[in-house]
Amino acid sequence: LAANHVKMMRATLHSGWAHVEPFIDAYGGVAIFFMIYLESVGMPLPGETGMIAASLLAAKQKLSIASVFAGALIGAILGDLTGYLIGRFGGRAILRTYGPYIKLTPQRLSTIEAQFRKTGPWIVVIARFLPGLRQVNGLVAGSLAMPWHRFLAAQVVGALLWTSLYCFGP
Repeated sequence: LAANHVKMMRATLHSGWAHVEPFIDAYGGVAIFFMIYLESVGMPLPGETGMIAASLLAAKQKLSIASVFAGALIGAILGDLTGYLIGRFGGRAILRTYGPYIKLTPQRLSTIEAQFRKTGPWIVVIARFLPGLRQVNGLVAGSLAMPWHRFLAAQVVGALLWTSLYCFGP
């Protein structure tokens, strides 16, 4: 069972790589910017796969690691801020209407909202590392009217940590 799971994971990663790598190779940091920006706004894009592909291309000296880092960091920050603004001006309705499409059921949304009220800035930092939460964290923070300066500080820290990890490794 475990061997089949590993095979499936490798096939999935290889398939994702095959779709993402040529795009990133052709457009570099700009491609990673748009991929991370759109993922951070809430679109279901392969941000982690894109970061791995871009970092590997940089390691092969096909891309500049500085452009990958800058594109990902700026995309993450601006994407989260865009999500926050969308959340601030209509986010609750958007999350209720479209949340179930990304497995954000009303029950899950209530749980996330309750937790956000307790530990919002920490959730924003940690959410950058969790698929699913990464895509909706700005929407949720905005819809809960988290103070923008707290959100900005927390999401910049999260974006710096996440981007550094994917660009430079542990």
